[in-house]
Amino acid sequence: MESRNTRPLLLGLVTLFAAVGNATGQAPEAPLRLSFAEALARATGGAPVVSLAGFRSDEARGRVRESRSPLLPSLTASGSWVNRTFNKDALGIEFPNFPGAPSGKLIGPFDVYDLRLQLNQTLLDFSSSARVRAARAQLASAVADSGLAAEGAAQATATAYLRATRAQALIAARQADSALAAELVALAQAQKDAEVGTQIDVTRARTQLVSAVGSLVVARNQYERARIDLVRSLGLPSDAAVVLTDTLAAGLPVVTLPDARDAVVALALAQRPDLNAESARGLAARRSVSAISAERLPRVALEADYGANGVSLTDAIATRQIALQVSVPILDGFRREARQDEQRAVVRASDVRVEELRRQVAADVDAARLDLGSAQEQVTIALERLRLAQEEVDQARERFKAGVAGNIEVIEAQTSLIRARDTDIDARFAAAAAQVALARAAGVARTLH
Repeated sequence: MESRNTRPLLLGLVTLFAAVGNATGQAPEAPLRLSFAEALARATGGAPVVSLAGFRSDEARGRVRESRSPLLPSLTASGSWVNRTFNKDALGIEFPNFPGAPSGKLIGPFDVYDLRLQLNQTLLDFSSSARVRAARAQLASAVADSGLAAEGAAQATATAYLRATRAQALIAARQADSALAAELVALAQAQKDAEVGTQIDVTRARTQLVSAVGSLVVARNQYERARIDLVRSLGLPSDAAVVLTDTLAAGLPVVTLPDARDAVVALALAQRPDLNAESARGLAARRSVSAISAERLPRVALEADYGANGVSLTDAIATRQIALQVSVPILDGFRREARQDEQRAVVRASDVRVEELRRQVAADVDAARLDLGSAQEQVTIALERLRLAQEEVDQARERFKAGVAGNIEVIEAQTSLIRARDTDIDARFAAAAAQVALARAAGVARTLH
C-alpha cells in the first residue's frame, strides 16, 4: 500500500524536476550566443556608459577647436544698401553760396551701396595659445574618463557574466542533487518493499527530494536575475535571450599581469584611467593659470578691409583699409587675479587627489592580490572536499544497500555533498571575481578575455 502511495508522489516530483530542468534550457528563437571575451568586447565597445563617455570626449575635442579659433583667420563678406537724409546743421556742415549748392537744412535723400570683404588675423596672442594648451589637457582628461568608463563597463560585464555562469553551475549541481535524491527515494522504497527498510527511511528520502527540487527552483531564479544583469550591462533589453558559451569551470577570466607586486603597482600607476584623468585635470588647471597670466601681455592683430561703395552699383569705386592693432590690458577690476586664485585652488585640490589616488592604486592592487591568493587556495581545498564528500556518499549508499545501516547516513552524506558542491562553485567564482578585481586595480580590465 505504501509502495502504491509513494510512486505517484515520486513520479510527480520527478516530473517537476524535469520541468524545471527543461525550463533552464528553454530560450526564444535565435538567442544571442556570448562567450566571455565577446561579452567584454561588446561592453567596452558599445555599452551606454562607454558611448556617453565618448560623447564627452567629442565635446572636449570641440572645445579644443573653439579655443584655437581666435588664432585663425576670420573672413567676412557683407553687402548693404542705405537710403538716407542728413540735417546739415546737426552735422556742422556749411556750404558756400554757389550755384547748385543745397539749400535748407536737409540733404538727401540719396542711396549708398557698399560691398566689402573684411579679414581679421591675430598675429600674436599668448593668452589664446595658452588656452589651446589648457583645452588639450582637458581633452586628455576626457579621453581618460572614457577609458575609466570602459574599465567600469568591463568589470561590470565580467562580474555579471561570472555570476550567470555561477548560477548555471548551481543549476547543474541542484539537478545532480535532485537526481541523487530521486535515486535514494527509489532505493529506500525498494528496501521498504523488501522488508529490509523502514517507512522513516522512505520519508527522509522523499524530504530530501522535495528540498532538492525546491533548491533547483531557487537556482533557476538566480540565473534569470544574473542574465538580466548581464544583458543590461550590455545595453540590451531585459528580456533578451542569451546562451553563455563559457562556463565557470573554463578557467575564466584570463589576463596577463606581472607576478611581482611592485611591477603590478607600477603598471597600475601608468594605466589607471582615473589617475590619468585627474592628472590631466590638474595640468589643465595649471595651463589655465598661465593663460590668465598671459592676458597681461600685448596682443597684436591685423585687420584688412576691401570693397566698393558708391551712390549706385555702376559708379561704385574700390576702397580699402589696413590696420595693425596692438592692445595691452592694464586693469580689469582685478578679475584676472580672482580667476587665477580660483584656478590655483583647483590645482592644489587636484594635487591632493592625485596623491591619494596613487596610494589608493597600491592599496587596490594589494587587496586584489590577497583576495586572489586566498581564493586560489580555497579552490584547491574545495576540490578535495568535493572528492571526499562524493566518496562518503558512495560508501554510505553501499552500506544502505547492504542493509547494515539506515539511510540517515546516506542523507547526511548527501547533505555534505551539497555543501561541498556549493563550496566548490563559490570558490571558483571567488577566484574568477578576484582576477577581475586585480585586472581593474591594474587598469587593464579591458584586456580580460
